[in-house]
Amino acid sequence: MKHVSILVPEQSVLQAIADPQYCFTTVNRFLEMSGKEKLFQVELVGLKRKVKLNNGTYCIHPERLINDVATTDLTIIPALAGHLPDALEANKDFIPWINRQYNKGTEVASLCLGAFLLASTGLLNGHKCSTHWGFTNQFRQMFPEVDVQDGMIVTEENGIYSSGGANSYWNLLLHLVEKYTDREMAVLISKYFAIDINRNSQSPFTIFSGQKAHNDDTVKKAQEYIEQHIDDRISIEDLIDNLAVGRRSFERRFKQATNNSVLEYIQRVKIEAAKRTIESSRKYISEVMFDVGYNDTKAFRTTFKKITGLTPAEYRNRYSKV
Repeated sequence: MKHVSILVPEQSVLQAIADPQYCFTTVNRFLEMSGKEKLFQVELVGLKRKVKLNNGTYCIHPERLINDVATTDLTIIPALAGHLPDALEANKDFIPWINRQYNKGTEVASLCLGAFLLASTGLLNGHKCSTHWGFTNQFRQMFPEVDVQDGMIVTEENGIYSSGGANSYWNLLLHLVEKYTDREMAVLISKYFAIDINRNSQSPFTIFSGQKAHNDDTVKKAQEYIEQHIDDRISIEDLIDNLAVGRRSFERRFKQATNNSVLEYIQRVKIEAAKRTIESSRKYISEVMFDVGYNDTKAFRTTFKKITGLTPAEYRNRYSKV
């Protein structure tokens, strides 16, 4: 039997505790219905006997304290909420326990912003990780030694798993179900919970707002110029001429400050503007394309799909408000 320890941190998200518990106990139920033995022993594990969540609206009573768990097969770190540095400070006593368990052979999975607590253990240094798309910039600032994956739903490396934002953690749970049982059970669970088992990217849900939490004024001016000239065909030469800087130095500084190349940034700003227009207007796709400075239909469609994971038409069908 596989022992699953679901942590109950302070400032965590209730659903990210309840859902994995529900998922693995449902697998047990389906196994018993087919005449097989249960596979998972699922327990809630905490630092104390009573954990209040959502400003005291909810209260969880962990079944065991961490010091009572000598070994476990899988540790699940649920999503955190609120001010993340405060959440990490409140839950720092989990860190040595997680490290000890991993060193004993335990696998570790973080859900959404649980990646911040997982990264605090040091286990992710030099390795890949997924987290909520809206917090990747903050994650990079806090954990520069971790290779955070833009847009990925599930990341797996060396027995450590992480998931993308919000309900994306269901795709990680399905991945773990398939790993511990088989594809047939994973498909059954996906159907039972109405989860798209093949979703592997957060891209359709991403809202690009740029990375401006840096102190390079020249790069900030370049970002402002790009955002103010969405309908123009902007080149790197336009930017360096406007800012009177050397190209090599500018490209290096831009990448360092924004984690995007200049071209990537231009593309993402333009596609974000195109997404908003598609969501809120009846304009033809060709009109939207011209509005954001593209005159090549194939190039626009290719870039749009690369960034969002959908064609412009597919995006309109899914998100249009009109």
